[in-house]
Amino acid sequence: MSTYRHHVRAGARTRREAIAAIADALGFPDWFGHNLDALHDSLTDLSWLPEGEHVLVWEGGVPEVEAVLADAAARTAELGGRVLTVVYTD
Repeated sequence: MSTYRHHVRAGARTRREAIAAIADALGFPDWFGHNLDALHDSLTDLSWLPEGEHVLVWEGGVPEVEAVLADAAARTAELGGRVLTVVYTD
Protein backbone atom coordinates (compact mmCIF):
# COMPACT_ATOMS: atom_id res chain seq x y z
CA MET A 1 0.00 0.00 0.00
CA SER A 2 1.35 3.45 -0.93
CA THR A 3 1.58 6.16 1.69
CA TYR A 4 0.91 9.84 1.00
CA ARG A 5 1.76 12.57 3.52
CA HIS A 6 -0.33 15.74 3.89
CA HIS A 7 0.61 18.54 6.27
CA VAL A 8 -1.85 21.03 7.76
CA ARG A 9 -0.21 24.42 8.07
CA ALA A 10 0.31 25.86 11.53
CA GLY A 11 -1.97 28.62 12.70
CA ALA A 12 -5.37 27.04 12.02
CA ARG A 13 -6.90 27.73 15.43
CA THR A 14 -10.57 28.36 14.64
CA ARG A 15 -12.96 25.74 13.31
CA ARG A 16 -13.28 27.59 10.00
CA GLU A 17 -9.49 27.92 9.59
CA ALA A 18 -8.93 24.27 10.52
CA ILE A 19 -11.52 22.98 8.06
CA ALA A 20 -10.08 25.16 5.29
CA ALA A 21 -6.53 24.02 6.08
CA ILE A 22 -7.49 20.32 5.98
CA ALA A 23 -9.43 20.83 2.74
CA ASP A 24 -6.38 22.53 1.23
CA ALA A 25 -3.92 19.91 2.48
CA LEU A 26 -5.96 17.02 1.07
CA GLY A 27 -7.05 18.85 -2.08
CA PHE A 28 -10.78 18.49 -1.39
CA PRO A 29 -13.02 18.76 -4.47
CA ASP A 30 -14.79 22.03 -5.33
CA TRP A 31 -18.11 20.67 -4.08
CA PHE A 32 -16.80 20.46 -0.47
CA GLY A 33 -19.27 22.17 1.91
CA HIS A 34 -16.84 23.74 4.46
CA ASN A 35 -18.62 22.56 7.62
CA LEU A 36 -18.08 19.71 10.09
CA ASP A 37 -20.55 17.33 8.42
CA ALA A 38 -18.99 17.89 5.00
CA LEU A 39 -15.53 17.47 6.55
CA HIS A 40 -16.51 14.09 7.96
CA ASP A 41 -18.10 12.98 4.70
CA SER A 42 -15.03 13.97 2.70
CA LEU A 43 -12.55 12.41 5.13
CA THR A 44 -14.39 9.09 5.08
CA ASP A 45 -14.65 9.10 1.27
CA LEU A 46 -11.28 10.32 -0.14
CA SER A 47 -12.34 8.99 -3.56
CA TRP A 48 -10.53 11.80 -5.40
CA LEU A 49 -7.20 10.65 -3.94
CA PRO A 50 -5.16 7.60 -4.97
CA GLU A 51 -5.70 4.38 -3.05
CA GLY A 52 -3.39 3.93 -0.09
CA GLU A 53 -2.73 5.45 3.30
CA HIS A 54 -3.08 9.22 3.57
CA VAL A 55 -1.23 10.56 6.61
CA LEU A 56 -2.49 13.93 7.78
CA VAL A 57 -0.03 15.73 10.04
CA TRP A 58 -2.27 17.80 12.29
CA GLU A 59 -0.91 20.84 14.15
CA GLY A 60 -4.34 22.06 15.18
CA GLY A 61 -6.09 22.19 18.47
CA VAL A 62 -9.75 22.63 17.60
CA PRO A 63 -11.63 19.99 19.62
CA GLU A 64 -14.64 19.65 17.26
CA VAL A 65 -12.33 19.14 14.28
CA GLU A 66 -10.15 16.68 16.19
CA ALA A 67 -13.25 14.61 17.00
CA VAL A 68 -14.12 14.46 13.29
CA LEU A 69 -10.54 13.50 12.41
CA ALA A 70 -10.50 10.70 14.99
CA ASP A 71 -13.82 9.27 13.83
CA ALA A 72 -12.91 9.48 10.15
CA ALA A 73 -9.56 7.76 10.76
CA ALA A 74 -11.28 4.94 12.65
CA ARG A 75 -13.89 4.47 9.92
CA THR A 76 -11.41 4.42 7.04
CA ALA A 77 -9.21 1.93 8.90
CA GLU A 78 -12.20 -0.43 9.02
CA LEU A 79 -12.96 -0.03 5.31
CA GLY A 80 -9.48 -0.17 3.78
CA GLY A 81 -8.72 1.16 0.30
CA ARG A 82 -8.08 4.80 1.10
CA VAL A 83 -7.09 5.04 4.75
CA LEU A 84 -6.76 8.26 6.74
CA THR A 85 -4.15 8.28 9.47
CA VAL A 86 -3.82 11.37 11.65
CA VAL A 87 -0.54 12.27 13.33
CA TYR A 88 -0.98 14.84 16.10
CA THR A 89 1.95 17.19 16.68
CA ASP A 90 0.56 19.21 19.62
